[in-house]
Amino acid sequence: MVIVADQELPWQEGLTVATLLARLTDGHIYAVVKLDGKLVSRPHFNVTPVPDGSRVTLIPMIAGG
Repeated sequence: MVIVADQELPWQEGLTVATLLARLTDGHIYAVVKLDGKLVSRPHFNVTPVPDGSRVTLIPMIAGG
């Protein structure tokens, strides 16, 4: 099990941040996530494994100026 934004999702062997976000309807909009307290940016989504029991916080990008 993985917790994403307070929602429990099933874990599977080989799960990465990219495959986890692909399961979400709005997963494509996130450029950064927090995986067990560590920031992970989009260039690393495909190679960053998500261990069973992880907590993932989705961080939306906010434009300003």
